[in-house]
Amino acid sequence: MSVTEEQDLKKKFNWKRIMIPVVLGLAAAIYILVHHLNTYNFVLANEGESGTHNWVDSNANGQVDRSDEAEFVPAMHGAYIMKSSRQILGDFEWDKAAFLALLGALVMVVIRDLGYIYRIRILTGGKLSWKASFEVIMLWEFASAMTPSVVGGSGVAMFIIHREGINLGKATAITFVTAMLDEIFYIVMVPIVFILIGSASLFPEVQISESFGTSSIKVLFYIGYFFIVFLTSIILIGVLWKPHWFKRTLQRITSIKPLKRFRKKATKMGDEIIISSKELKGQPLMYWIKAFSATMISWTARFFTLNFIIMAFVKDWNFSQLLVYGRQLVMWVIMLISPTPGGSGIAEIALSKFFDYLVPAGLLAVIAIVWRMLTYFPYLFMGAFILPRWFARTALIKQSEGKSEPEPQ
Repeated sequence: MSVTEEQDLKKKFNWKRIMIPVVLGLAAAIYILVHHLNTYNFVLANEGESGTHNWVDSNANGQVDRSDEAEFVPAMHGAYIMKSSRQILGDFEWDKAAFLALLGALVMVVIRDLGYIYRIRILTGGKLSWKASFEVIMLWEFASAMTPSVVGGSGVAMFIIHREGINLGKATAITFVTAMLDEIFYIVMVPIVFILIGSASLFPEVQISESFGTSSIKVLFYIGYFFIVFLTSIILIGVLWKPHWFKRTLQRITSIKPLKRFRKKATKMGDEIIISSKELKGQPLMYWIKAFSATMISWTARFFTLNFIIMAFVKDWNFSQLLVYGRQLVMWVIMLISPTPGGSGIAEIALSKFFDYLVPAGLLAVIAIVWRMLTYFPYLFMGAFILPRWFARTALIKQSEGKSEPEPQ
């Protein structure tokens, strides 16, 4: 990346741009809160309150659908009582259970990041120190948070790894392998969850827009899922199986007139990917086991963060943790196609649609804010803090790295 491109990168990640996703996310959460303040939900009666209804599970889905009046029947001294979101928020009290659940959420965030840090050290063959690995992951998350989810931060990630002294081909291969491991986890986990709890309860009955039917989320999910399978297959073939084909594909793409100026760089990248592919294919089985194990730990912790946050606000813990986990798998596809930076705004609204069966509407806005404060906003501010110092540190690496070119294959 040239000096001009580096300057452009710094401009793209300035404080004004950082505030855009922050404002979008908070605005969405505030909208959810205000919109639902006067809506009513059935909640468990507090100690000292006389419940007015009991749950009957009229739709036989095994879920307490708090906003569905057909799910509850009048009963003297019942377990449930109807309250407005305003009342529910007023009744909420922090207690030891809520504190421990939020502490659990924070632990999940730490485990998620440690898994990513450990994985990048494995994939780079230990060439990055723990400090450098930490900075790479924080900047990678920062780039992802600052770009639309549909675009992602992979392009910046290649630059980050390359600037740490890893050749461009290997940096590209590592970025692709990282994406591949993430997608394999998702591809494997979705059918496991579907088998364990079935698909019927995983999709909320809401419309994305008037032009779609009520099953639009289900359709969108399956389109997204099979696209991920296709993309992962391309990465497997291009980086690990047929790197020469990958190089020729890059050359064909850059033979198009508007892209011809990138042809030399694409050819060099293709040569380096061929070299890196040989290195990756020569790795022992334990290398892949460690990398995928780190991936599984990171993604599991990533999703269970929300489980713990919900536990902090829902006093009745008698709900399916696996269903909350499974709905996040579905919701992730919706966030993946978001045009906003890091899915900001879309993520908060999606959360309110996917978990309104479990959480009273007024609390969903609070949960959305806490969720994003733990899993999204920190990377924006940490990345902005680390970026200038990282540029200064890696400038020395860039000056001292070798200028040798890989042999064309």
